[in-house]
Amino acid sequence: MAFWCRLSVYLELALAMSAPALAQSDDLRSAIAADMPGLLATYRDLHQHPELSFQEVRSAKIMADAARAAGFTVTEKVGRTGIVAVLKNGPGPTVLIRADMDALPVIEQTGLPFASKARATPPAGGETGIMHACGHDTHMTAWIATARLMAARKAEWSGTLVMIGQPAEETGEGAKAMLDDGLYTRFPKPDYALAFHDMAAVPAGKITYASGPAMANVDSIDIEVKGVGGHGAAPHTTKDPIVLASAIVMRLQTLVSRENNPVEPAVVTVGSFHAGSRYNIISDSAHLQLTVRSFTDEQRARLQEGIKRIVAGEAMASGVPADRMPVVSFGEGFTPSLINEPGFTAQMMEPLKARFGADRVATSPPIMPGEDFSRYRRADPASIQSVLFWVGGEDPAKIAEAERTGATLPSLHSPFWAPDAEKVIGTAAEALTASAMRLMPKP
Repeated sequence: MAFWCRLSVYLELALAMSAPALAQSDDLRSAIAADMPGLLATYRDLHQHPELSFQEVRSAKIMADAARAAGFTVTEKVGRTGIVAVLKNGPGPTVLIRADMDALPVIEQTGLPFASKARATPPAGGETGIMHACGHDTHMTAWIATARLMAARKAEWSGTLVMIGQPAEETGEGAKAMLDDGLYTRFPKPDYALAFHDMAAVPAGKITYASGPAMANVDSIDIEVKGVGGHGAAPHTTKDPIVLASAIVMRLQTLVSRENNPVEPAVVTVGSFHAGSRYNIISDSAHLQLTVRSFTDEQRARLQEGIKRIVAGEAMASGVPADRMPVVSFGEGFTPSLINEPGFTAQMMEPLKARFGADRVATSPPIMPGEDFSRYRRADPASIQSVLFWVGGEDPAKIAEAERTGATLPSLHSPFWAPDAEKVIGTAAEALTASAMRLMPKP
């Protein structure tokens, strides 16, 4: 019964979003092109002045000022540094559009004339260079362009538009912070949520998307391995935590290779292993840091239980005293998997194929990075539909050259990542605006 109810909703939506809705935004591309010089100036400014997670004060002000100028009612400091811009435009559904604002602790090496030289101190301490190595500067600029387009075309749609500038996507904390600060109670609750992310190794201006699981659950896990220290020449008097931690690292690999269904992707990576201080000292502890990726809640639970079981089992096999058993800690910055529900995804992507051409809109396999945009639908999956798509940012000639030579292109989070900002911003703004207008047709 639930399937047929949802199918009925999709059919009604398809009828409402027919030819007139397509015709109403035929001039979007020319409007974006006319605004592009100013948009690129904003992009370069944002790129040159990046801010770390929950420090996005300047970036938020630029977005807030642009939304106010377009006619939105804007609230700042939602979820610490987030902004919410609301434009009520008659009866109809509520559509949420998100852009993330934070940059990364990366020293830029792109060689761009407007490269970031900014520095800041993250919560963990230690001053570092900062860079928009994940392209959030293109996201914010496309968000501004979309806000202007939607405000200028109020006569062509009906409903409520909620546009949010989200902090701290990189740490997986921003969406939760905004929801906890009353995003769905202080402001109109969305029926639909839209977002995009720039993408490396995809031709600039090409839209790709995954239908179904799109991005992974992300868990950050710490394992404090305790031992009994002593002299390196007398190992029989110790319980060596380095040997125990090494056994744990190796055994953890079997969670994916021998316990996980091969057709369900999963990753267990030990990214950090710290122990000891000198050649001839057996330390009394070792510290492991893991990132664990999965797609379903059930798979995530199995991996977590497997990690705890392996850690406890290896410690027991090593004869560690009961009061020195390892401690497994799950980080607070968990990001739930992003699911693009297939029916709604098709309703959003098929019209984009007609708009941009089938060669510029294509399906893509799911990827293992995380994205806390997933939380906006998970907060009420029975009444909220969402989709996130990707917009390529790489020069097609460089992709062809890399395929010919086997060279590696810069990825997201690389100090060399420099997307074709004009094509990313233009494509994303057009796609977001066209999609939002289709979801809020004029009665």
